[in-house]
Amino acid sequence: MPDSDSNLAAETDQESPTRDIGHWIADFDGTDLGARPIRWAKHAMLDWLGVTLAGAQDPLVDILVSDAISSGEAGMARLVGRHARTTPTFATMINGAASHALDYDDVNKRLHGHPTVPVVPALLAIAEQSGASGRAVLEAFAVGYEVECLIGEMMGLAHYDHGWHATATIGTFGAAAGAARLLGLNAEQAVMAMGIAATQAAGLKSMFGTMCKPLHAGKAAMNGLMAARWAGRGFTSRDDALECAQGFGQTQSTAFKALPIRPNADAPYAVEDNLFKYHAACYLTHSSIEAVRALKAEHEFTSDDVSSVRARVDAQHRKVCDIPEPTTGLEIKFSIRHCIAMAMSDMDTGDRAVYTDEVANQADLTELRRKVDLEDKIHNNRHAAEVVINLNDGTSLVQFFDVGAPADDVDAQEARLTDKFLRLAEPVIGAERAAETIALVQGLDQADDIKALMTAVD
Repeated sequence: MPDSDSNLAAETDQESPTRDIGHWIADFDGTDLGARPIRWAKHAMLDWLGVTLAGAQDPLVDILVSDAISSGEAGMARLVGRHARTTPTFATMINGAASHALDYDDVNKRLHGHPTVPVVPALLAIAEQSGASGRAVLEAFAVGYEVECLIGEMMGLAHYDHGWHATATIGTFGAAAGAARLLGLNAEQAVMAMGIAATQAAGLKSMFGTMCKPLHAGKAAMNGLMAARWAGRGFTSRDDALECAQGFGQTQSTAFKALPIRPNADAPYAVEDNLFKYHAACYLTHSSIEAVRALKAEHEFTSDDVSSVRARVDAQHRKVCDIPEPTTGLEIKFSIRHCIAMAMSDMDTGDRAVYTDEVANQADLTELRRKVDLEDKIHNNRHAAEVVINLNDGTSLVQFFDVGAPADDVDAQEARLTDKFLRLAEPVIGAERAAETIALVQGLDQADDIKALMTAVD
């Protein structure tokens, strides 16, 4: 017969996720992170640096930097790829927005969003000030990543489907958790940080295709950093902000369910389920792009041979990235039809430079995307797609693709990410510093601090 006291304790744990998470953050033993999750964390860090360097000159970043400078926000925290510095708070926000400007950063299915962009900017700002070691930064990143994925799972798809951008909302918790860990907050302070994060979390999916989407990542990082700093100074909040009546869970999801954090200590860490992007567009376009690329490689047809296309995707794709007639480079990133047209035309969708207003309005691509129809179809994974390409000669080609599974070959992943980083970073900091940055990230767990790394990407 089950022990009633044990059952009561389990129920209590299930009903207090805010406190459970705060205590886990403070009590986390970094030695539990073996070589594999540390390597995945380095991969995420390298990818983040690449997309941030490439996004650092985006017009939206120019606006944020100009505002910070004109407001007199001077400081010692570096803006990646900008040769400029500001306060840690503003640097966190600006670096976060820059890292999401291209929509080329990683994703995680449990979070239903982009996990790295809210967390890393806050950690780098703290580490620059405190002189924290590279290993401490990686451990704090793994903690923040774990927490945001757990909360993403608690909130369920209902949160995202209702119109909340999880990178912005739940990412705030990830930033707060990672910052709390790196700042060395005790359990009660970490719990307070979760509550302070909860009341700041915001971000609407209706803003996709505008400058506000990258801002979501920057504000999540900034708000999470402030939540942890304020909690460390004694700022209070509710200690049940996730689960209480009118709390984050109840107000922002119809399917909130409290879950324990890492009930199986031997399970892989959430960072080991990271999904990296190799096309500079919304991740929900990637399976369709890959399916077209596979068919092109096998059958060697041209765009002129195509009479019509059907992309069979989850209905969620249509809600997020089905702008039928994009007119700007940003809107291309959320148009499956246009991305398919680009892939059929052998354009490099991994090249951020092709996402321009000119390409959005290019006559041949406009004609081709109008041959694409989207159909709702339920797949085992919401990231998957089945593409049917009908040719003028009556041939019908079908290809299924699913980009929703983490890489099995981590060596191959590292090689692909290194190539992506070099393509993004070399135009900004040059080949020598790009190579130096790769080496510094690879040895980050052995670094006494992050000074050399931040200097390399300045």
